[in-house]
Amino acid sequence: MQKITPFLWFDTEAEDAMNYYVSIFRNSRVLGVQRYGEAGARSSGKPQGSVMTASFVLHGQEFVALNGGPDYRISPAVSFVVNCETQQEIDDLWTKLSAGGEEIQCGWLTDKFGVSWQVVPVVLGKLLDDPDAAKSEKVMQALLQMKKIDIAGLQHAYSGR
Repeated sequence: MQKITPFLWFDTEAEDAMNYYVSIFRNSRVLGVQRYGEAGARSSGKPQGSVMTASFVLHGQEFVALNGGPDYRISPAVSFVVNCETQQEIDDLWTKLSAGGEEIQCGWLTDKFGVSWQVVPVVLGKLLDDPDAAKSEKVMQALLQMKKIDIAGLQHAYSGR
């Protein structure tokens, strides 16, 4: 069992979100679905037998989604960073995660469930941490112009070509 597990609060979409995410990420699986019993239904106002929690693994990271009702909403104050090795991986994840959601600046997006993701290339940290401040500044300027991150564009800015 992992020590820390992200716990996502939804109104009624926990199972749909779980199935959606598991379909997108490789090495992912459903762990289980727990349903509201009589006592839980009475205290939550949810129908008995409806989904209470959905547990799943995305690329080795365990998550739990709760149908807790409309009292709390997911916000961009918390996001999940997906480190990508290739442009193809960025493109694939960006297309799938942004479908029905919103594309934001610098590799950020909000999916159709309101969950925020940062789809970023692994090389970005290296380019931004370069000891040559002029190079890293050019990379940052290029990054600020992007929604979906373009690795070639970042490398072009870095090399000054």
